[in-house]
Amino acid sequence: MKFFLDFFPGLAFLVALFIPEDRTQGIYLATKVLIAATFLQIFLGWLITRKIERQYVVIFLVVLVLGTATLLLKDERFIKWKPTIVFWIFSLSFLASDYIGSRNLSARLMGQLFDAPGNVWRQVNLSFVAFFLLCGFINLFVAYNFSTEAWATFKLFGFLLLNIVYIVGLTLYLSRYAIEQPETDK
Repeated sequence: MKFFLDFFPGLAFLVALFIPEDRTQGIYLATKVLIAATFLQIFLGWLITRKIERQYVVIFLVVLVLGTATLLLKDERFIKWKPTIVFWIFSLSFLASDYIGSRNLSARLMGQLFDAPGNVWRQVNLSFVAFFLLCGFINLFVAYNFSTEAWATFKLFGFLLLNIVYIVGLTLYLSRYAIEQPETDK
């Protein structure tokens, strides 16, 4: 269900982009849909878990600000910056977590699965910083060198693939520190 919630706003944006026959208007409909879908993402997440995820709120605020600018100024460049800003906020959050608190974000997120030493968690954390920085730059490259439709498609499926490759590589790297999970009787 979490995967669907994470994927939902991007999919709604992409579908709405291709609805109008006049493709120049698609980005504005898609932006309106994205604003509504990210709000719905927060609401559905709350209905399911009874808590509001910070990442959804951050994404919603960025979408709201840049989406509003896109709609008011009729300039699609604002909404195209949304993934970059979100990626860079995540990158900054991982970086700051190395200096705030007793454990960095990587250790807090994955510490129940892997028993890695502190220097490994620092390397993993810095890999997240680099990954999100790189994703932000990739988004800008695609946004400014390809059509809006190609950018939106890449934003959804390209970044999904990049995330999968990164997580698989990270899991392989951390696998030697995996915590044995007790078997449950069926």
